[in-house]
Amino acid sequence: MSATDAIVIVGGGHAGGKAAIALRGEGHTGPITIVGEENHPPYERPPLSKEYLQGESGADAMLLEPADWYAEHDITLLQGVAATAIDRDAKLVQLATGDPVPYDLLLLATGSTPRRLDIPGAELALTLRRVEDSDALREAYARSGSVVIIGGGWIGLETAAAARKAGLDTTVLEYAAVPLQNVLGDELGTYFAELHRRNGVDLRTSTAAESISGTGPYVVTAGGQDITADLVVMGVGAAPNTGLAEAAGLAVDNGVTVDESFRTSDPAIYAIGDVANAHNTGLGSRLRVEHWDNAIRQGEAVAKVMLGQSVTYDWQPYFYTDQFDLGMEYVGRGSSAHDVVIRGDKDSGEFIAFWLDGDRVTAGMNVNIWDVTDDIRALIGSSVDRARLADPGVPLTEVVQA
Repeated sequence: MSATDAIVIVGGGHAGGKAAIALRGEGHTGPITIVGEENHPPYERPPLSKEYLQGESGADAMLLEPADWYAEHDITLLQGVAATAIDRDAKLVQLATGDPVPYDLLLLATGSTPRRLDIPGAELALTLRRVEDSDALREAYARSGSVVIIGGGWIGLETAAAARKAGLDTTVLEYAAVPLQNVLGDELGTYFAELHRRNGVDLRTSTAAESISGTGPYVVTAGGQDITADLVVMGVGAAPNTGLAEAAGLAVDNGVTVDESFRTSDPAIYAIGDVANAHNTGLGSRLRVEHWDNAIRQGEAVAKVMLGQSVTYDWQPYFYTDQFDLGMEYVGRGSSAHDVVIRGDKDSGEFIAFWLDGDRVTAGMNVNIWDVTDDIRALIGSSVDRARLADPGVPLTEVVQA
């Protein structure tokens, strides 16, 4: 590895952009090329389902750096261009334009694509991934009176909150008995369900969408009933964009398989962000994480690795959400099978939830309580006194078992 290596980054999203910025910040002087399918400089995606969707912020506020920053820092930013193939022997990335881009080191940050259910009419639903998707959804909210949202995960619930703010009659269809059940479990999933119902969302659980028909208004058949709405949105997860890696013969398993330093099965190729299934040394398992914090941290870490520094993927996952009057941060890797300890009063709307495996903390979530994430992160993996953990009068720094 050399500070003058030619580095090509395929993927112009948050992770890829952050890696390019970090490479220059760490002193890389060689050529850097970002190949991005979108016609935008790298930007943050969380606002697409939050403040940008709700019209509270503009597109420029999402940019990692102003558009002219890349040229000023001698980074070639190719926008609206797809990479079609990787020639690993010749170390070339082939573009849809027919042009090859040579590399010494290659970083794949190709992201993910929204999934669609295998049901009749699935193509009629809007999905949310890119700026144009959020623009289309915001415009549709402005001219619609009702929406059916298929999926009660984070994207589904955030778009439901935005729909209610826009004044739409909002129905959410969730196949599980409780929304967010796999992540939060029954108690906290029910808390989010009640939040949405208090705010006028018709949340239907244990209900699977069966078909979509019409041209607007649409008819969504679910649970044997027909629901008519002006708009249908589908938020049922995302699939990693592994096609380029697979065609190049890289190891792929629920994403591009990488080690704790983001190296693929080819030592000259790395992968980060939504597309990377990386070994997390802190948890001792593989994770493919689709959150904002992961894009930032992996982008900064892989830049150091590509420049020969020793960095490993060992941090706890983190994400956040804003829905109605609820703001939340979550850190760790809990399980719906773990016990939940509540610190404070859920009914007050301000509390911290902890997930415990035995007495060992696996995750924590602060709701409308701020500046505690570092303290929560420090508890992950520690054995705690449950009674002291639940008592807001006891500092979090004093709950670990002696």
